[in-house]
Amino acid sequence: MLFSDILGQNEVKLQLTKSADAKRIAHAQLFIGPEGSGMLPMAIAYAQYILCQNTGNENNNGNAACNLKFSHFNHPDLHFIFPVNVTDKIKKHPTSADFLTEWREFLSQKPYASYNDWMDKVGFKTQPFIGVDQTSEIFQKMALKSFEGGYKIMIIWCADKMNTETSNKLLKLLEEPLDNTLFILITEHPKNILQTISSRCQITKFNAIAPQTILSNLVNQYNLDQNTATKLAHQSQGNYNWVLKKITETDESELVFEALFIKWVRFAYGVVKRKDYTIELLNWAEEVAKLGKEQQKQFLHYTLEMVRQSMLLNYKANSLVYLEPTTDNFKLQNFAPFIHHNNIFQFEKEISDAIYHLERNGNSNLIFTDLSLNLTRLLHTKP
Repeated sequence: MLFSDILGQNEVKLQLTKSADAKRIAHAQLFIGPEGSGMLPMAIAYAQYILCQNTGNENNNGNAACNLKFSHFNHPDLHFIFPVNVTDKIKKHPTSADFLTEWREFLSQKPYASYNDWMDKVGFKTQPFIGVDQTSEIFQKMALKSFEGGYKIMIIWCADKMNTETSNKLLKLLEEPLDNTLFILITEHPKNILQTISSRCQITKFNAIAPQTILSNLVNQYNLDQNTATKLAHQSQGNYNWVLKKITETDESELVFEALFIKWVRFAYGVVKRKDYTIELLNWAEEVAKLGKEQQKQFLHYTLEMVRQSMLLNYKANSLVYLEPTTDNFKLQNFAPFIHHNNIFQFEKEISDAIYHLERNGNSNLIFTDLSLNLTRLLHTKP
């Protein structure tokens, strides 16, 4: 994967190539940025640039045999650590090595993909994480002699998913690095990284991809018409993963979330006149509680975004509105007047609190019952 394969992020590319050309490569680096900004493909391109000696020109072929290995993500001096969990096949002590086949397919198909996409790819029933079982794998791989006599590079994707024990053990490696080793940690949630780890890393920040860059890509590479491309580029908020999903696949989960959201809105609005809607709200909470834990959290994030978009629409910031429900007879502009300065912050708090309690394994039915009643009350708050 060459730097030229990556959309935008020209300043980051220049920074990384300069450091490699000057032989000033920090042994521990932390990539921070939003979803869909290209941190993972950038880390791979950076590793390829270093290991295959593609210096001087980002499109230089360098070592052809080395580049060929990178095309299949199986270079012996490139290692990956990523979140995993038990499955029907791997019943205990899972490590990244157990899922390398799925991981390489994932990289080939969706290099800009998210943590949730990885969950869907493998079909984890519980949230994957980077546990202590993976630390021995890290130590073992980085202690090996370099296959080609140069660097050994370890990319840790979703580094915020390391538990405390894993983080503390990794910290020892970062404090006393082995010769010619490079750790690249990637996260969308830097606050969840131990400060002691962050302080030992050279930090590279990624911005969301510029809409014009996405627009040009959609027109030139995917042959979309100008109007459709402009609309998608604007709606993406710089998330190229979101764009690729929109043009290549149907997001069935979003349709499910939209239906649940609309059902809640209608019951919540009508509860004042129809007391039986209180029962419907309880049934709604029970329905949401039947989803998987990760889906429940995704739904709450979706609801939060719908609420925020409604407020923007209410205050005439139409250029910032990108969500468009597809359900017949439901218009976001009709819901928007109910979200205003007098309830928006409480809406955000209630939904964020629900996410917090889900992450701590609270009872889903109770959480969504409480949430639906609280959101119903807020929905009827006057501007």
